[in-house]
Amino acid sequence: MSGDVPVDPARPVRPELPRTLWWDVYLVVIAVAVAVVVLTSDGPGWSARLVATGAIAGLLVLHFAAGRRAIERDETRPGLLAAELVLFGVAVTLVPNANWLLFAVNPLIFQMVPLRTAVIAVVAVNAVLPVSDVILRPGAVGLDLLVAVISSAAGIWLGTWIVRVVRQSQERHRLIEELENSRAEVARLSREAGVTAERTRLAGEIHDTLAQGFTSIITLLQAADPELRDERLALAVRTARENLAEARSLVAALSPAELTSGSLPSAVRRQVLRFGEESGVEAGLRVTGDERPLPTVVEVVLLRAAQEALANVRRHAQARAAAVLLAYTPDSVRLVVRDDGRGFVPGDADGYGLAGMRERAKQVRGSVTVRSDPDTGTTVELAVPA
Repeated sequence: MSGDVPVDPARPVRPELPRTLWWDVYLVVIAVAVAVVVLTSDGPGWSARLVATGAIAGLLVLHFAAGRRAIERDETRPGLLAAELVLFGVAVTLVPNANWLLFAVNPLIFQMVPLRTAVIAVVAVNAVLPVSDVILRPGAVGLDLLVAVISSAAGIWLGTWIVRVVRQSQERHRLIEELENSRAEVARLSREAGVTAERTRLAGEIHDTLAQGFTSIITLLQAADPELRDERLALAVRTARENLAEARSLVAALSPAELTSGSLPSAVRRQVLRFGEESGVEAGLRVTGDERPLPTVVEVVLLRAAQEALANVRRHAQARAAAVLLAYTPDSVRLVVRDDGRGFVPGDADGYGLAGMRERAKQVRGSVTVRSDPDTGTTVELAVPA
């Protein structure tokens, strides 16, 4: 359920690093070819052709000095793009054949600025030649204006289509990474849940069989000889007591560390405090009813449910506050975790955590209820008969 940052449609779309190399090659080839055309053009004077060629060279220098780095770092640099387009405008104004450089300039625009700005910039650069014709070459305005309209439309369509394809590719890549992270998280949780379930099962088996069996043996032997005058009975009682202590040690060792050092409320309180420190979300615990010892397996289920519910709040809820209630009633214990976050649709967004919580609850004849909506946040309630 991790998380990556979604693709922002307001940002320009950058090529990945291997594609950047091919783009550089493409830009250089186009620029060199246009520079050759400019130098061999008829009509403009030699000085005009040299200046136009210098402007094309300057555009390349700007790209490799700063533009390429901006594209690789995913930076929006409208000022740098404006400088490159000014050089393009100088070349086109002096030598109309430099307009062929649009084959490289149009894609460059879409890489350096957001989509809306790119559309405006494409229209502007394609208008350079017709506008300069109005002043310098009035007879060529009609044809160059028609070419500019066609070039603008084609450039905008192609650029928009490429942007959409690249964004889909980025989104697909993000989803694949998220899926891989989710699989890794599920595998980790599965291992932890399996280990915890097995430890809990073994602790319960030892408690319900060996520990209770040794207790029964001690009780029966003492009933037969309360003073334990018979040395054999006394030895049997001592042996049973030693093994009962070992069985209880095994149960304690197999129980979660949080429960071995205190009661269930204190263990849950530590989880709430840790959650508040790690997430920065205001959190509190309220305990109601008469606290009483519970079977180890029940305490483990309640503690794990609190941990999982708080972890979900931290990962997904974007909450400002969370509250935990541990309520003891004569015939049951309820754990309620409530937050004021963004909520979700129960059933549609249930992940492994909630599913695991329900499976653990079934082991102790408990039930899990989830209520959630965007206005009131999420409430997870676990009720266990005890």
